[in-house]
Formats: sequence, structure tokens, C-alpha cells
Amino acid sequence: MAYIKFQKKSIFFTDEGKGKVIVMLHGFTESSKIWKRFATGLSKKFRVVCIDLPGHGKSECVAGVHTMDLLADVVFTVLKKLKIGKCMMAGHSLGGYVTLDFAGKHPDMLKGFILFHSHCFPDTQTEQENRDHTIGLVNQDKFGFVAQFIPSLFPVEVHKKYAKQIEKLIRQSARMSKEGVIAALEGMKIRPDQSELLRATKLPVLFILGLKDAKAPLSRLWDMVTLPVSSKVLILRECGHMGYIEAPEETFNAVSEFADKCL
Repeated sequence: MAYIKFQKKSIFFTDEGKGKVIVMLHGFTESSKIWKRFATGLSKKFRVVCIDLPGHGKSECVAGVHTMDLLADVVFTVLKKLKIGKCMMAGHSLGGYVTLDFAGKHPDMLKGFILFHSHCFPDTQTEQENRDHTIGLVNQDKFGFVAQFIPSLFPVEVHKKYAKQIEKLIRQSARMSKEGVIAALEGMKIRPDQSELLRATKLPVLFILGLKDAKAPLSRLWDMVTLPVSSKVLILRECGHMGYIEAPEETFNAVSEFADKCL
């Protein structure tokens, strides 16, 4: 566990194992803690770097708006500090948006990447308006927003099954500053369309998607999975947005196997 400085702000990361490198990026309101099980298992064969994106976990905010471009620069700075030249990158949700931006800026550093319940499309006008509404809610009652948002990442029918995990995620997410939550929302609201990047990339891409994911609905994403020259798709039939919790073995094996092929 260590920190680097980015624009005089502290950025937290973990670095486990030896060998070829896997970089793992968490989603909105999460932290590098979500990858603990993955990092423990993968570090038996690989070097695994997990980063707390600015405003999340133990990392400080670095701006009022955390654009995907800025977050990709943070990731690049961590990898440069660690003298990592090549890696495979996996991003959950927000982390996937950052991964796409990184792939556009530094394709020569990647051997492949994973979009884990994430996608290449920008916010629609309605989604941007919803972001603004959410920012208003966060300003009024950050904890109330978090307590409503986290359960919505899971299908309603499994809320009781994952009650402990949901409660833990709510506690962890509630530690985020109001500024960190809003900076991420503002950044996601203006993220670019990365469809052309996926169409142009020669890198292998793994898509992990949940059939019951209300945040990244499969009906919207069918066109995306055919864009890359080399792609593989894992569809989790009974999962929502949180496959690393809802299908831990299946998703871990998919990441591990993809890393073996890429690295």
C-alpha cells in the first residue's frame, strides 16, 4: 500500500505480486477494496495494481470536475511512478470509462482491457439531466443518496441475499466527501463517446455484462460488443451491476483467463 502525489494531492494504490501487470480500476462510489479477492488470487501469477481514483477511497480530490481524461492521467502517473511500461487494464463501471480514455491516450501501454459492467457510450441528454438532479440530491443529503444508490446496483430480488454486502458498500461509500461524489458525477456527465476507439483498437477486449444490470442495460450494449476486431463477451444471466459480488468465481476466472491470453 502506498501513495503518490498528483497535482499535490495524495493518490492511494496497492501493488501486489510479481511479473506481468494487471491494473484494476473501481467504479463510482467504490474503492480499490472491491478488488481485494481478485488481487489476492491474481497476484499468485501476476503483479496487480489497484488504484483509488481521486475522491474515492483514500485518494484526495484533485479538481472540482474529475473528467475521464484527468482520471486517466492519474492512472498514467501511478504507472509511471511504478515504472510499468505494459499492462492489462480492467475497469468496473466508472473504471471502465477511465480505461477507455487511457486506451485512447496510451494504447502502446496496454496488452488488452476489460470493460466490467461498463460501456463506451456518452450520457444522453436525459442522463445528463439525471446527473444534475443527482448532484442536487448529494448536496442536500449525501448519505441519503448513497443509501438509495448502492441497492439499485443489484436486482431487487437479491437485496436480501446480499444485505450484508450492500450495507458494507453503503458504509464505505458514505465516507466519500460530498465534493468527491459530485466531481465524479460531473466528470461522467461530460465523458466522450468512445465507440470509434473500440472500433479502431487492435487490442483484445473482454466485456463482462449483467443481464439484469439496470445501470448498463444489455439491450443498449449489443452494438458495442461487435465493435472491436478482437472481443470476448461474458454475459451473467442472473447478475445486475455487481458481478464481482454476484458471480465472484465466474468473473474472477474470466479475468484470470483473459490475462493469461493477453499477457
